[in-house]
Amino acid sequence: MPELLDENQKIRLFLPDVMRCPQPAYADLRAKCPVGRMFFTNSPVVSRFEDVVWALRHPEVFSSEMDLQVALGTERPMIPQQIDPPAQTRYRRLLDPLFSRKKMAELVPAIRAHAKALIGDFAEKGECEFDSAFAIPLPCTAFLSLFGLPLSELPTFLELKDGIIRPHKFLPPGSADLEKAQEIRFSTGRRIYAYFEDEMKRRAGNPGDDLLGDLLVAEIDGKKLEHNEILDICYLLLLAGLDTVTATLGCNIAYLAGNPDQRRRIVENPKLIPGAVEELLRWETPVTAVPRVAKQDVTLHHVEIKAGEVVTFLIGSANTDDEHFPDAQSVDFERQRNIHVAFGAGPHRCLGSHLARMELQVAMEEWHARIPEYWIKPGETPTYSPGIREVMYLPLVWNA
Repeated sequence: MPELLDENQKIRLFLPDVMRCPQPAYADLRAKCPVGRMFFTNSPVVSRFEDVVWALRHPEVFSSEMDLQVALGTERPMIPQQIDPPAQTRYRRLLDPLFSRKKMAELVPAIRAHAKALIGDFAEKGECEFDSAFAIPLPCTAFLSLFGLPLSELPTFLELKDGIIRPHKFLPPGSADLEKAQEIRFSTGRRIYAYFEDEMKRRAGNPGDDLLGDLLVAEIDGKKLEHNEILDICYLLLLAGLDTVTATLGCNIAYLAGNPDQRRRIVENPKLIPGAVEELLRWETPVTAVPRVAKQDVTLHHVEIKAGEVVTFLIGSANTDDEHFPDAQSVDFERQRNIHVAFGAGPHRCLGSHLARMELQVAMEEWHARIPEYWIKPGETPTYSPGIREVMYLPLVWNA
């Protein structure tokens, strides 16, 4: 029988210092307690690749249909992420072609041009804070291009995204007022609905040749999407499209800044960049965990999980599991058959995976073409957030 985690082990995964380099904590958890329980909620945590993948592929056992509306400020479940098959399957059949690899390739010129422009703004200065200067604004360009919205809307969307995912940014420094944070989420949620409602009204009779236009004319089983269905899809895409690529870019560049031999490899041979993107998705895994609710009683590794319990599946731990990946603790940009779960697995696998890969690849290409040698500013320490591992403060320097 696996060991029970002590109090320190239970909470350590969610400390910012651990999030800087969580792989040893993941390994400790897999070895000692593949199914543990959170210290502060007593809810189950699952850490091994085999268990995580099985669960994500069986929504009839571990469901996405949970009461997350309160946490994310929504009035209804987000589509298609917070509904299960068979209803979810109907939406995925509609949405998957809109996010195909071919469709996403059409955005490459705009993303590449914006990446070059952003880098051009600070390259000659010899330093930048990477998160605010590049990692945050670049994915927003892709989102705005996808929806046919002007780049001038960038500040609005950043504020909306942070109001849901990081409401503490709008609280006094050091505040832990959870009630106020929830109020910010709810008020931001209402703004998100209102924004897309206004945009839908503006397009009445002229939907446009972009993703929102596609949604306005789309049909499922011969019936157009309802007003609220479109809003619930847009809400999800805003949150998913703006934050996770930002987090991944920061984690990737922080890793390369701290591992100059690896960085030089992709500078000298840019053909390694697609493999580097995949391997860093596996190793860094910015979306560290996903929640599911148990639909029935289940026993995993001698731990009983009761129907109705919310279970946390550690994607980051699964991606560094030595039982699944040969030499899992090494970062290999030429790894063969890199079947990671950074984008999830099963019916709820990330809808925007092709978009994310495209953005990451273009960003890595353009950054290293212009700034091949860089390092973390001496005397400074990058700051990581738990949950979604964003490097919220990443000061870089280089020889301009």
